[in-house]
Amino acid sequence: MASSLRSLHHLPRCTRQLQRLPSLNASRCLLQQQHQQQQPRWQQQHRFQSQSKADIHAPDALNPKLISIDASTLEVEETADPKELVPHHQLVFGANFTDHMLSLEWTAKEGWFPPRITPYGPLSLDPATCVFHYGFECFEGMKAYRGKDGELYLFRPDMNMARFNKSSSRLALPMFDGKMLIELIKKFVRLDERFIPNDRGYSLYLRPTMIGTQRTLGVGPPGSALLYVIASPVGPYYPTGFKAISLEATTYALRAWPGGTGHYKVGGNYAPCIVPQMKAAEKGLHQNLWLFEDIDPETGKPEQFATEVGTMNLFAAILNKQGQKELVTAPLDGTILQGVTRDSILTLARERLASEGWIVNERRFHMRELDEAANEGRLLEVFGSGTAAVVSPVRAISWDGKMIECGLPANEEAGPVAQRMKDWIEGIQYGDEPGHPWSVKV
Repeated sequence: MASSLRSLHHLPRCTRQLQRLPSLNASRCLLQQQHQQQQPRWQQQHRFQSQSKADIHAPDALNPKLISIDASTLEVEETADPKELVPHHQLVFGANFTDHMLSLEWTAKEGWFPPRITPYGPLSLDPATCVFHYGFECFEGMKAYRGKDGELYLFRPDMNMARFNKSSSRLALPMFDGKMLIELIKKFVRLDERFIPNDRGYSLYLRPTMIGTQRTLGVGPPGSALLYVIASPVGPYYPTGFKAISLEATTYALRAWPGGTGHYKVGGNYAPCIVPQMKAAEKGLHQNLWLFEDIDPETGKPEQFATEVGTMNLFAAILNKQGQKELVTAPLDGTILQGVTRDSILTLARERLASEGWIVNERRFHMRELDEAANEGRLLEVFGSGTAAVVSPVRAISWDGKMIECGLPANEEAGPVAQRMKDWIEGIQYGDEPGHPWSVKV
């Protein structure tokens, strides 16, 4: 139990334990029953009634013993072989990594073990480890920034932790104390801060990941898990300025569906999207606009509703038929990922655009509505949003045998709403608005 990750080339300690205790997932089921039995009946009933289709988790997910992390027990082993820094202009997204990694192991019997920061290196897992066979994997994407004051900042990390917990619990992976993990990530970032360039637009991309590590071919809740965080220095998504993209409105494949896992950040949502993206690229288009066919309750007719674009949330700025400027994005109906950038854009739009006459709505909208708006000159702009790019302007959408022009003049690559959102969000991230609650000092 006391042996180290590094002593066995990052072989997870809980995996070694499970080689001696292969039935630990059965112990987890017993712990679930004991935890429920210890609760007053009214609490059990309330907990059941409060669950919804959008928040499904294992019965033992909220057991305090299995959630608690003690950040004060952090063990740190610094690398003896520091890496050379890659020149800023040569950075490629996700291709270079820092000197260290943060890791925490978990078992259903003991909960979370003491966290560790160790030299970056490969994991050693048994071929029967459950993550390889049944997809017990989820992750997050967030960044650390060097502000103009020289200080290091995270952007809204509490939202990443909340979403990470929702994703892990949906897959019967353990939940965790989000505040404690943020404190550990801060220490990890400080240790590898030399990788964060000073120039604006550069940052340290952080990838918290959780996997089930039990060695078993049986299908059941994992009896052990590994949470680890790696970091990659990245440059601006558009190093020479915005470049608007064109989309294929995809109907032959679905990204998500009601009751599924589309609103969780799990790896299984991403791999199936690659082939449709390749097919779009064969047509000279950059990404997929994922459509979902459903009945429009206002007309009773089937429509193709816009959901997400590639791996981003989607926004459209239109003049509605009443002549009002409206910024719309699909609602969180179980098929839409609860993006941190999405929420930031909605909040900023309500705070800063409403006074200019804008209406900000989370509502369903379909391709026929966008097509009509474009034909009538009311489609002002369309853009995606996400951690990597902040915003990604859309020039045109291929749909139903035609190209829908999305409001951008031929000589422009971004509309005014997308540009302002990028400027506002990056201003907060890099410290232009001192004291803003979204900017968390490391």
